Amino acid sequence: MSEEKRTFEQKLGRLEEIVAALEKGDAPLADSLALFTEGTALIAQCSQELDQAEQQVVKLMKGSDGAPVELPFEEET
Repeated sequence: MSEEKRTFEQKLGRLEEIVAALEKGDAPLADSLALFTEGTALIAQCSQELDQAEQQVVKLMKGSDGAPVELPFEEET
C-alpha cells in the first residue's frame, strides 16, 4: 500500500513499529538509516494531517453571532 493511501492510524502504527525496531538496536546501520528516513517522512505526513484537521475544526467553530471563533484546545492536566 502506498504511503499516501495509508490512513493516519496506519501511519502511526507503522511509526510505532519503526521506533520499536530502532530502539531494539540490532538492525544493520543501512537498515536503521532506511527506517529512520521512513520514520521522518511519516512524522511529516502525520503532522501535516494534524494541522489540516486543526484548521477544519477552527473553521467549524462558530460564535454566538455566527462568526467563526478560534478557541484554544484544552490540555489535560
